[in-house]
Amino acid sequence: MLNKNLAVTFLSAITAMCMVSTTAFAAASTPEEAEKSMSPECKAFAADPNADIGEIIKAGCKPTVGQMSALMDNPLGNVAMLFTQFDFYRMTNDSVTDETAVKSNYMGIAQFPKKLNKDWNLINRIVWNVPSMPLDQDKIDAASGQPQPYGELQGTTLPPVDSQPLPINLFDGRTTGFGDMYYVGLFAPSQGKKMGDGTFLWGAGFDLGFATATDDILGTGKWTAGPSALAVYMGPKWKIGGLLQQYWDYAGPSDRDNVNMTNFQYFIYYSLDEVTSIGAGPNIIANWEQPTDDRFTVPIGLGISRTVQFGKVPVRFGIEAHYSVVQPDNVPSNEWDFRFYVIPAAPSALFDWMN
Repeated sequence: MLNKNLAVTFLSAITAMCMVSTTAFAAASTPEEAEKSMSPECKAFAADPNADIGEIIKAGCKPTVGQMSALMDNPLGNVAMLFTQFDFYRMTNDSVTDETAVKSNYMGIAQFPKKLNKDWNLINRIVWNVPSMPLDQDKIDAASGQPQPYGELQGTTLPPVDSQPLPINLFDGRTTGFGDMYYVGLFAPSQGKKMGDGTFLWGAGFDLGFATATDDILGTGKWTAGPSALAVYMGPKWKIGGLLQQYWDYAGPSDRDNVNMTNFQYFIYYSLDEVTSIGAGPNIIANWEQPTDDRFTVPIGLGISRTVQFGKVPVRFGIEAHYSVVQPDNVPSNEWDFRFYVIPAAPSALFDWMN
């Protein structure tokens, strides 16, 4: 059960974030001040929440915060974003001592589209991680005489396939460093398909994993590849969809465990207004190298996000909490995940090379 003080801290952080973001939004500029300097054409664009961002910029106008927030809602949209995400996991080790520990991970994601032709875009994602694991690499090496099969995949622990426990306390010490890197490429139609009051969008492609971790327990030690697919419904209020990724290893040291893992990030968000949403985007993990009882991690969650304007840059702030209703039984696993993220964005129309 989540510690009461931790829950209170989380709720306080949500309240503080909303207050700060509201103040920043108000301080940036008032609608009256912005409207006075607008041309009639720019006023017409500003009054249309569905106006094309590229056409707005070509006309010498600026998109509103609401328009940019809607563009950022679209994971396949024509917008460049830099995700700065921090996850703090409360891990349990029920199979040995009922101990708990905190694992953290900073994840950076550079996402940018590339227009291939009038009908298709390539959505590029470059992902890097800086994990901090509640295990001491030196103690593990000294106890076993060889690297142990712990690692990171999109911020999620890969527990050991071997059912024999390590001859040390798993939650003893800490190792922090650079983790594995990933690339995801999704080919997506330039235009979505109308569905009711909203739009259905999809993309399909591939992912690549690179063994760049500075310590064995911070990465898989393997080079990986597999297919990826994304589908999303963008409604007036609801955004519902998911990103499915599969990883198999094709190269790497033979003494490291094989990688056969599925990562499904589903997301459900509801817009309270044009710049504020509630919902969550947890990651369901299936480690197919594990026995059935230790294979799945299935979290649910809730959070809030708000897009504000800092100078000329729209920035989204968000905070979420995820609880794993299904967890591995016999290996260390993630019980709670507290996620904080900051996402500055820019329309791809500003960058000639993206077009």
